Amino acid sequence: MRQIHKNITAFVLLLSFLVSCSVREQVTSGQELKRWKEQAARVTIVRDDFGVPHVYGKTDADAVFGLLYAQCEDDFNRVERNYLWAIGRLAEVEGEEMLYSDLRARLYMSKEEAIQNYERSPEWLKALCLAFADGINYYLLTHPEVKPKLLTRFEPWMPMYFSEGSIGGDIESISTARVKAFYESDKSMGYLPKGSGLLKPGMLEEPKGSNGFTISGKHTASGKAMLLINPHTSFFFRGEVHAVSEEGLNAYGAVTWGQFFIYQGFNEKTGWMHTSAYTDVIDEFEETITKEEGKLFYKYGTEKRPVTTSQVTLSYKTGEGVKQKMFTTYKTHHGPITHQNGDKWVATALMWKPVEALTQSFIRTKQSNLKEFNQMMQMRTNSSNGTVYADADGNIAYYHGNFFPRRDTSFDYTKPVDGSNPKTDWQGLHPLEETIRIINPPNGWIQNCNSTPFTGAGEYSPKKEDYPAYMAPAPENFRGVHAIRLLKKADNLTLDKLIRLAYDPYLPAFEVLIPGLVKAYDTQKPNDPKLKEAIEVMRRWDYAVSKESVAMSLAHFYATNLFKSGSAPKSLALMDRVAYYANTAPAQERLDVFAQTVAQLEKDFGQWNTPWGEINRFQRLTGDIKPTFNDALPSIPIGMASGNWGALASFGSAAYNTKRLYGTLGNSFVAVVEFGEKVKAKSLLAGGQSGDPASPHFNDQAQRYADVQFKDVAYYREDVEKRAKATYHPGEKH
Repeated sequence: MRQIHKNITAFVLLLSFLVSCSVREQVTSGQELKRWKEQAARVTIVRDDFGVPHVYGKTDADAVFGLLYAQCEDDFNRVERNYLWAIGRLAEVEGEEMLYSDLRARLYMSKEEAIQNYERSPEWLKALCLAFADGINYYLLTHPEVKPKLLTRFEPWMPMYFSEGSIGGDIESISTARVKAFYESDKSMGYLPKGSGLLKPGMLEEPKGSNGFTISGKHTASGKAMLLINPHTSFFFRGEVHAVSEEGLNAYGAVTWGQFFIYQGFNEKTGWMHTSAYTDVIDEFEETITKEEGKLFYKYGTEKRPVTTSQVTLSYKTGEGVKQKMFTTYKTHHGPITHQNGDKWVATALMWKPVEALTQSFIRTKQSNLKEFNQMMQMRTNSSNGTVYADADGNIAYYHGNFFPRRDTSFDYTKPVDGSNPKTDWQGLHPLEETIRIINPPNGWIQNCNSTPFTGAGEYSPKKEDYPAYMAPAPENFRGVHAIRLLKKADNLTLDKLIRLAYDPYLPAFEVLIPGLVKAYDTQKPNDPKLKEAIEVMRRWDYAVSKESVAMSLAHFYATNLFKSGSAPKSLALMDRVAYYANTAPAQERLDVFAQTVAQLEKDFGQWNTPWGEINRFQRLTGDIKPTFNDALPSIPIGMASGNWGALASFGSAAYNTKRLYGTLGNSFVAVVEFGEKVKAKSLLAGGQSGDPASPHFNDQAQRYADVQFKDVAYYREDVEKRAKATYHPGEKH
């Protein structure tokens, strides 16, 4: 039997190789190639002096074709991986450890269902999906030197997996460890500390969110509205692009690799910035399962409903070749079964409307005013985000989430609810008018930093008591505190002043934490000259981060060490935990941890008084999705800090078998936009536009990133052409 299995495996591998080799040959003749060439001739790509692709097409579909072609030129590796992840085939490339990521994806949509969703799409959307696939496939045809890891051909149904905007998005809250425990071992893993099975960010994990500010003309020098676009994502997670058509598309901003719509950006009249709202829109339903005559049923009121079962076969790479594993998956009307709590199977419900979400994501980029934007938001499929908005008419707005199932508030949906009780079911969606929105507040500014919307416009913010708790469970954070202070004083803003505001170096967490340390020292008066000297540095600190700051080095490691090993109750949120260590933790504990921090800096860097810029670095060595770092190779000092401490300009850094800390997450693509008769913008991209180390645009913005030196955005055609370094049609060498 083993020999038969080996023979079958060898045959499958040979067949896969032959298919991958023949795909490009298959498309070099016939109607498909003719269509690609005709479409390529209607597309012009202009690369500016920073490598940003400005894609011009006759139709929206032409622009999409060119946009995907250009993305592949910049980083096909990331385009392919995003789809391997989304469609559930990552284990075929990265091995068995990704098997349950793949299964999680397939629990929510099969290939057959993706095709069905594509087929039922409106014709205009189908045309965009086809152009998406054609643009990538034409790139692969014309670049035979590029060797895909698996996907030698892209299909128009694939965007159905990747529709709402954030790669991952809601589905990443579902634990693959729990999926594995249920589908591999038939085991319960019980509840997480907060009483559910959904994943939450770790306490010291760099916040994966964003800052968005929108400011009315009463606070700007020009009298025009402004927008800050400041996503905090993995570096190199999104590229900077510009897509234009003769059908009204003219959008500029950031695109997650492989998407055919501008995710965060602006057109001439409107701008949109997504922040992670952390609203409660994912629910777990505990199902009561019975088995009768070999068939599974679940209780629902007085009914006994059949459990829907399906067969899923997944492939995964091993050292011996490709192997396969078959799973029987289960689903109730609440959603797929994702894990088990005790004897209860758990179905996890989340927003899954691929056609509608993809429709909303694309048409968002073509709206011209607040009325049109509101009409688009009525689709209510942007589930994981808050949206900060500004427009050329001077309007500013914020939408805290968009998709809200209506629920019976007598149940606590932060924990699994009883799926057998019909009263726990979702009861349709809240209309847009019932959701949390802020529109043109009298104070003239709105901010969201993944924090509560109830401080988003200062005294003119929405009132917590007017909304169900599930609409805004996120607490305040130090970035929100920081933003409010600055915006209350902001006036006569220009784009450059808005940049300075967005990079303000003050760190409110240390304003709370460090006086408690100094007080502990003054109370205990330890006889340690070195400790005294270090405490004096902290006593004199202004709580601002800089490359030169020794206090920042001490504060970062002091806070990190407290959070890792201190005595604070585990139930405390971050702001409360900082307050605990400032005011409640034993004075001796504070001093012991600070002494440990001083010793750690001496050991790792030769002296405790090492400036922050010697420790905190930006380095880009390869185009690999998982970066590597090396203390012996060149890197750039960075005077930014973690968003956990209240840094608006977030730089999440850590050690990777290194002494120094290297950034991987935080400010990535950043833009400031001013609306008026003509739109004006400046932008900055971590590292550069290209994922190819041989490209001049692989790292050409790295020093600018460190120096906060934004570039002017070329939006209008005449400006693009002035800065053009290459102009070509897809398929042409340049």
